[in-house]
Amino acid sequence: MKKTIAQKLAEQREHKPNAILYAILSLVVKIIGAPLKIKFIYKARPSKDKGPFVLVANHASRIDYVYTAPAVWPHRLNYVVGYNEFFVSPTNLMLKVAQVIPKRNFTPDVHCIRSIKRIIAQGGHVCFMPEGMNSITGMAQPVMPGTGKLLRSLGVNVYYTKIKGGYLSNTKHCQKQRPGRTEVVVDRMFSGDELAGLTEAQIEDRMNRLLAHDDYMWNAGEHIRFDAKGKPAEALDTLLYLCPKCGAMHRMVCDDTTMTCTACGNKIEIDECGAIRPVGPDSVCPPLVTDWTIMERERAAKDVREPGFSYSGKVKVGLLPDYKYLTGGRTSEICGDGELTLTAAGLHFDGTVKGEHRSWDIPIASLPSYGMCTDITRFYTFLDGVFWEFYPEAGDTLRWDHLTEEMHRFQGGRWQNTAYRHNP
Repeated sequence: MKKTIAQKLAEQREHKPNAILYAILSLVVKIIGAPLKIKFIYKARPSKDKGPFVLVANHASRIDYVYTAPAVWPHRLNYVVGYNEFFVSPTNLMLKVAQVIPKRNFTPDVHCIRSIKRIIAQGGHVCFMPEGMNSITGMAQPVMPGTGKLLRSLGVNVYYTKIKGGYLSNTKHCQKQRPGRTEVVVDRMFSGDELAGLTEAQIEDRMNRLLAHDDYMWNAGEHIRFDAKGKPAEALDTLLYLCPKCGAMHRMVCDDTTMTCTACGNKIEIDECGAIRPVGPDSVCPPLVTDWTIMERERAAKDVREPGFSYSGKVKVGLLPDYKYLTGGRTSEICGDGELTLTAAGLHFDGTVKGEHRSWDIPIASLPSYGMCTDITRFYTFLDGVFWEFYPEAGDTLRWDHLTEEMHRFQGGRWQNTAYRHNP
């Protein structure tokens, strides 16, 4: 019987990448990274480390390999990448050549942990982004719980790269690259011996402090132009959905350089440095784009604390294919629809998938966040190891994300926020 893609992945055993093939991929990475004018600032040199090690980074964008692979060359990295990426062609072929390790984001994945340990035992080098997903807002999120436990168990040196400008070059709200100057600080985070003397909480606290970054705050001082081809406001309304003047949601409408609230007329403009400002004497906006998203998060945190809170919406449902790889920018096969509901108990789905009625629940303690494959138009989670992607009819993906994360935290979930926002 022909094996499914999922079955093949379950049987996959990654090893250190082939030296010649990896060298070819490294040349490709150099070409891809050239427009981004990357400056590496070395405080430590992973290239001089003769033993196995782990490299971590703030997850600035969808192409963070251009900021991490060159930082450790000539060492070869086994990357950890989202499970769903292995179902996309021709990406799946590149991932196989590079011996990339699949990971089901925001849920326990035994296969991934075993693979990481096997590569380290072989004397290899593993790179992963402990936030779990590339930045949605331009700020780093806290590392996922369990990262400290993993690093302690590996007991090897840990290096990190702090990427500055990576988000502004490849924002989450717009898929078009916006080239500009980027910086990457490379340093050691832990020695293997040091890890043995630290608690998991201490390890994760240091990671959060060292990886904390805000691209908009950083560029407010640098004033670097990121070329948006004259359209810096494109799709910005999917990120900035709450009007700071009247409080209306999903009433912001964008043109090339401005965004206007259709409820009250509040108007802001954004330039190619990512700076925002009100247009006219009656308009208002926070100082930074990230301040705006913090305002939205604070609204979500307030809302989930209301007695009897519930949030619902109609969605289309996508699943990963069994045999034929996805092409044409698709991230799943849409095969149903239904209604999602978030409460203090967790996430509930009720609908029709592949012609059959489906209904399920995920407890809020098991749901710290969602993944987003491309931009802020869809989101996904895993149920018993199976990928479920949702396309909300209301276009409120980030609202779902904020509400779910804040409900998880309000109910005492393990993935709590941190006070760290920016660490130069």
